Amino acid sequence: MNTRIIPLEELESVQSRDWVDNTRRPFICGEKAYVPVSEGHPFDCSLPPRRPYRGRGYQMIGPIAVVHGERPGGEEVAELVRWRRPRGVLWLKSVHGVTRTPNTELLAGSCGEVIHRENGISFRLDPSRVMFAQGNREEKTRMQGIILKGERVADMYAGIGYFSIPAALAGARVHAMEINPVAYSYLEQNIAGNGVESCVLAECGDCQRLLSGTYDRFIMGHFESPAMLSVALEHAIPGSVLHVHSSGKSAPDIADRIIDAGFGSSVRCRRVKKTGPGQWHHVQDVTLS
Repeated sequence: MNTRIIPLEELESVQSRDWVDNTRRPFICGEKAYVPVSEGHPFDCSLPPRRPYRGRGYQMIGPIAVVHGERPGGEEVAELVRWRRPRGVLWLKSVHGVTRTPNTELLAGSCGEVIHRENGISFRLDPSRVMFAQGNREEKTRMQGIILKGERVADMYAGIGYFSIPAALAGARVHAMEINPVAYSYLEQNIAGNGVESCVLAECGDCQRLLSGTYDRFIMGHFESPAMLSVALEHAIPGSVLHVHSSGKSAPDIADRIIDAGFGSSVRCRRVKKTGPGQWHHVQDVTLS
């Protein structure tokens, strides 16, 4: 495969160039991208054919390959390194508590801060220190598409800005709350890095104490969100929309809590991703009346 070597940060910007062969995938190695070149165009180097990768699944967060499940063996790690050539391979053992702090082990290379680009947004983070919910990409895109300009949005578990920044780019006025100081630091950096400072009020602390006034929309991106529904409803009005994330379906319990708070509602439940054998990440879209 004939390729041109460019900085990784320029990869998105060259995809529409006439010399790019879009029938092939770019090869990423550290901070460089080897972009396939169409026949007849100049190229920097030729890469040999790649043998199929038959290892376990992984996620790329910037140049870091993140694996889940049981600890991979040395040969599994070596195969992943040969296939993807990441800067580092990180095993995510678990995520702890309300702060969603990852418990990780570096299996190869190095980690540290990276820039992860997704849907035109740049996220700065250290995946060994803060969680990145890459499996929620479709949900983030959906949020950016349904949020209305001028809405006041409460992002109760903002993390590093997964939903806050897409909401701000959609024209919302976002109140982003994050209890983990490390994640909050990256949230501030990502708000500035994506140019949405004027649209986002970010605060570090418990959203139970930080919610103020009323909101048109609530993003509750934590599996413990159903237990926090009564707190959110104190700041809701008829017409407010709540996006309540949970592990498994929680629609019946949510409907009962809404009735207790004196609201009517319509509830739509949708799957986001599989989280384990027979387990699914769900989002309940709740419209109050």
